[in-house]
Amino acid sequence: MSSIFGNKFKISIFGESHGKAIGVVLDGLPAGIELDMDFIKGELSRRQPGKSIFSTPRKEKDDFEILSGYFCGRTTGSPLSAVIFNRDTKSRDYEELKLLPRPGHADYTGFVKYGGFNDYRGGGHFSGRLTAPLVFAGAVAKQVLKMQNIIIASHIKSIHDVCDESFDSINIDEEALKELINSDFPVLDALAGQKMKELILDAKKEKDSVGGIIETIVINLEPGLGSPFFDGVESRMAHALFSIPAVKGIEFGSGFDITRLRGSQANDEFVLEGDRIVTSTNHNGGILGGITTGMPLLFRVAIKPTPSIGISQGTVDIQKMQETTIMVKGRHDPCIVPRAIPAVEAAAAVVILDLLFERDGEHGLFRGFKSADR
Repeated sequence: MSSIFGNKFKISIFGESHGKAIGVVLDGLPAGIELDMDFIKGELSRRQPGKSIFSTPRKEKDDFEILSGYFCGRTTGSPLSAVIFNRDTKSRDYEELKLLPRPGHADYTGFVKYGGFNDYRGGGHFSGRLTAPLVFAGAVAKQVLKMQNIIIASHIKSIHDVCDESFDSINIDEEALKELINSDFPVLDALAGQKMKELILDAKKEKDSVGGIIETIVINLEPGLGSPFFDGVESRMAHALFSIPAVKGIEFGSGFDITRLRGSQANDEFVLEGDRIVTSTNHNGGILGGITTGMPLLFRVAIKPTPSIGISQGTVDIQKMQETTIMVKGRHDPCIVPRAIPAVEAAAAVVILDLLFERDGEHGLFRGFKSADR
């Protein structure tokens, strides 16, 4: 099992959904960075369960404790490690799952892969609960990126068959992006957002679930990040994003819709904007040849419907090797999309910071950074 990601900025995630704690170790952070703890708490709060009628009633405050790598209000340069203790677990809801794998979950594949020794409670290490330490890592990465004026923001592009507007990938309103970041249900069209909420509640009443699409934009990136073939920005970003359990697809720029265009329409023509080279369109999402162009980086991820639903479904008793049915108990989200947004942004932040460290070195971003007084 590998739960480590990154080259120069590495994160290692550990724990299980119903274990004592979950956590993360961040390796590669330079010394001397002052972290805004309230910002980290705010990012964790965005994905926190039990906050609204649209999420699972499981109530976890997601309070974190930093164990190492932080001293006198600054990073020390050694690995930064943090834990988030699990407080509100009801493991008895999962006792029958040891032998009855839930459709749409990793119960069966985990059983096969690890010979039945995997922790099946709440999905164990496969659980979306493990996105909390990812969000912690992303919150730290975002603060470093903010020093470079790099901003990451998202909105709910769709829930089931209800669609929001799309980002304008050329003309960006930074204040509008900040409003989205601070919204519990970020959409560009309020009417579409209301219809999405109604759809989620309808699915909840029917003990079912719905999925959707998250659209994310990254602005103020310099050109030249990324390295073909296997370390292109799309490749690295997709690797990190697909680690989020609910993600089933990703597209950049115009994505699959670019196939409906001719080359004369799909190509992003270069123009001058003052002393900067930019493109007049952004169908390629700010990436060419796996390398950033300096235009906004735009991508969308598909989030599947929450697989835990209160409707009877078919499964197989692994011990008896007999077909049977199962009705999933426990507390689950009728739609995971709103709470997945900070995890998607966190994965993007981790990748971008890693790419920056690869290009500039971990200290290259902090030229002129004053050492702490001794």
